[in-house]
Parts: sequence; C-alpha cells; structure tokens
Amino acid sequence: MILGFDAGSRTLQQAERLLHTVAQALGLPGDAIGCTHFVPADAAGGDPHVACSLAVPQSAAASVAVSGSESVAGVPADVSWVPGEHRAGPLAAGAALAAAEHEARRGGRVAAYPGRDLLTGTVRVGELLGRSAIERVVVLASPDPPGDDVQVVTADHVRPVWRDGLMTLLAMPAAGGRIAPAEVPNPTPCCADHA
Repeated sequence: MILGFDAGSRTLQQAERLLHTVAQALGLPGDAIGCTHFVPADAAGGDPHVACSLAVPQSAAASVAVSGSESVAGVPADVSWVPGEHRAGPLAAGAALAAAEHEARRGGRVAAYPGRDLLTGTVRVGELLGRSAIERVVVLASPDPPGDDVQVVTADHVRPVWRDGLMTLLAMPAAGGRIAPAEVPNPTPCCADHA
C-alpha cells in the first residue's frame, strides 16, 4: 500500500528528511521505496510545496488511518496523511496527489529505494541496474539508452523518477564519455552569481 503524507515542505531536502523520519518511525527497512512529489498551488489550496509517498505494509497504513500522526512517535503532529481512502489533515490533498502518483508509477522523485546506498562513486550502467531497483537509464537528448559499460559518476546522489511505469534514472553526458545523474546534490540557486 502507498501512504501519502504532507507537511508543506518547501524544499526537496526538507521533504527527504520527513520521508526518512516517517520511514524510521514506522520501522520500515532502509530500502523501502519512498518518493517526493511537487504539489502545485492549485492542487494544494495554498503555496506550492513538496509532499511524500512511501510504500508501506497494510498494517502500518492501518495504524496511521486509525490515529493519524499521534500514533507515529517522532513524526511532527502537523503532518497530513492519506493511507488508502482515509484522509486526515489540512494538506491531505497534497498527500493524496503524492500517493496517487506513486501508486500509478507516473510521477515522483524516488529518494529511497533498494540499492540506493550501493550507488556511490563511479559505477557502470549495468552495475547500477543490477544493484538497485532502478529499471532504466535515460540520457537526456539522446535517442538511445547508454550501454551497460558506460560509467555513471554518481556523486553519491542518485535520485531516479517514475516514468512510463518504470523507476528511471535521468542522466546527462559527463566528461570522458561518462554520464552523471541529471539531479546534482547541491545545486547552485538561481541568480546566486549575480544577486
């Protein structure tokens, strides 16, 4: 079952912290599949923000549905939840959006998944696909997928997305015929060099 939750996180980093806090509080293994989702202002009835989703056992979703965040020690009380058809909290619309995208595998940035911690340094595409839950690698502006021997410079930050029902790593060309994840770990804020 997919559990959607939303605390109105303003950044991906805040949402990832919440995702890991909830996973730990629910006693889930470190490789549980969890995602972040952009929630537009019109979908949430307020400011745009980032919600989360997490694949959980039925028992975990049921406990959240019965008592809400009060039953999950260590999770902020202002978290809105959507376990199944049950909705609770002021940001339940964002949580529902996150849960629906994850369930359909049509949207969401995958921040936690099996094998994530094994993707450090430089690995080959074939190793990346074999060691993790990532099902496909797509190089931006390239019509063909990279070969299994192409090196991926991970920068210890590999965040795939759901695309066409597959967990897909979006990559970009890097120096020396290698590729790198399109999402970088610490992006430079827009206009930082001339603000």
